[in-house]
Amino acid sequence: MRHLLLPLLLFVLLAGCASGGAPTQRYALPGPEPTTTAGETRLLIAPLQLVEYLNQEGIVLQLDDISRHQAREHRWIEAPGPHLARGLRDRLAERLPRTQVALAQGGDASAPRLLLTVERFEGRYDGMAIADGRWRLEDAAGQPLARGRFHAERPLADDGYPALVRALGASWDAVADQLATALALHLSADS
Repeated sequence: MRHLLLPLLLFVLLAGCASGGAPTQRYALPGPEPTTTAGETRLLIAPLQLVEYLNQEGIVLQLDDISRHQAREHRWIEAPGPHLARGLRDRLAERLPRTQVALAQGGDASAPRLLLTVERFEGRYDGMAIADGRWRLEDAAGQPLARGRFHAERPLADDGYPALVRALGASWDAVADQLATALALHLSADS
């Protein structure tokens, strides 16, 4: 019996090693539920531009002042650009109740358009979640109305990727707060 048990145990261990290790975890940013509003003003969110290293499925960590690491087993539920754009739409709709916020579709140029370039959306080695970049508001004809930068940092409540994703969600909330304040100055019922 012992002669059969040892090869069987060895086979089970080798099969476990060959299976590829830890399963991939997928994450979605927490945020508000989508709302539909019949606002007095309309705002379109253009597809977000992300710097190349962020435009990947793996969640990014800044390991030190010069190194970035993209996780292999901890990934976004989908491509980060559309995921962040939908989250921003929902957050801005909540913060700008008199504005109908929508994602821009194709050549839709019937309303002011918000363009964002996300330069950082990552965890940092000191336990902070960072969202940073630039924004520009254009009128329906494509003429610039306003521009600025956004930056938010939120601490992780705990170790691990779930805590990082929640802190990144809080950073994206803070970005929405900054944008809503700036956009409210330029959006009105007669624009």
